[in-house]
Amino acid sequence: MSPPKENVSLLFKLYCLTVMTLVAASYTVALRYTRTVETKLYFSTTAVCITEVIKLFLSVGILAKETGSLARLITSLKENVFGSPKELLKLSVPSLVYAFQNNMAFVALSNLDAAVYQVTYQLKIPCTALCTVLMLNRTLSKLQWFSVFMLCGGVTLVQWKPAQATKVQVEQNPWLGFGAIAVAVLCSGFAGVYFEKVLKSSDTSLWVRNIQMYLSGIVLTLFGVYVSDGAQVLEKGFFYGYTYYVWFVIFLASVGGLYTSVVVKYTDNIMKGFSAAAAIVLSTVASVILFGLQITVTFSLGALLVCVSIYLYGLPRQDTTKIQPSETKSSKERLATV
Repeated sequence: MSPPKENVSLLFKLYCLTVMTLVAASYTVALRYTRTVETKLYFSTTAVCITEVIKLFLSVGILAKETGSLARLITSLKENVFGSPKELLKLSVPSLVYAFQNNMAFVALSNLDAAVYQVTYQLKIPCTALCTVLMLNRTLSKLQWFSVFMLCGGVTLVQWKPAQATKVQVEQNPWLGFGAIAVAVLCSGFAGVYFEKVLKSSDTSLWVRNIQMYLSGIVLTLFGVYVSDGAQVLEKGFFYGYTYYVWFVIFLASVGGLYTSVVVKYTDNIMKGFSAAAAIVLSTVASVILFGLQITVTFSLGALLVCVSIYLYGLPRQDTTKIQPSETKSSKERLATV
């Protein structure tokens, strides 16, 4: 999966983006199946935790292949993981921020209509672009900024569902909801770009960085299991409701997570967002065949915008595998660059 040289080819980047998109689309369809068709509903928190464990073991396996021997693998783990608490702490930041983001998303959904949440949450796409410019000293052309907002609109249309009159059982606070969504959007942009900066600002192996992040991820997801489903897990068991389909979903999530880190390392977070948007379109098309979902005019228009925005964003050729020097331009100049 990892290229032999740091100066990776365009073909390898396209390969990683394609695999990540297809895996994400398959994951969405498979996840929907396990949550709507299966009779015994498994605990989603335990599935997330197991995914982190599998990603950790896969990363150790790939690092073992990269180092070439068991002795060098153990030395690398001692030096970079167990002997570097500061680096472990550094890589726990995105895990903590993502966990906080998920909580804010829950607060937002509890206080906003689903349609309003759906639209406002897509602001994470331009927010990621803004964080990329400010934190990585990178420039985006006006055409790329246009494509980012076009993608934002396209994803909104693809996921759009008409508002339905429903009885709200609890009192909602729209201001709290909008505040929570704003925090969630900022967390999404910051955490993704922070991880990208850590990956690209040193020569440390990608798989070492993954191991550092997944260790903290396991701790956080275990805490999530205890808080959300602790009593039921103790009663029914950690693997309650697990079938071959559930394990397949976990496998897809694990592989998808690894490819995501490769995409972030060798392209950037904005391309990751475009890949995720393409996966939404593909998974929706698959749902038409598998679940009888009806294609709407808004979906067709949104899918067209997503495809056009992906093409437009990719037009300017630039090296995104490294952090650009910070002294060349000010933040205002980078934001206004044509």
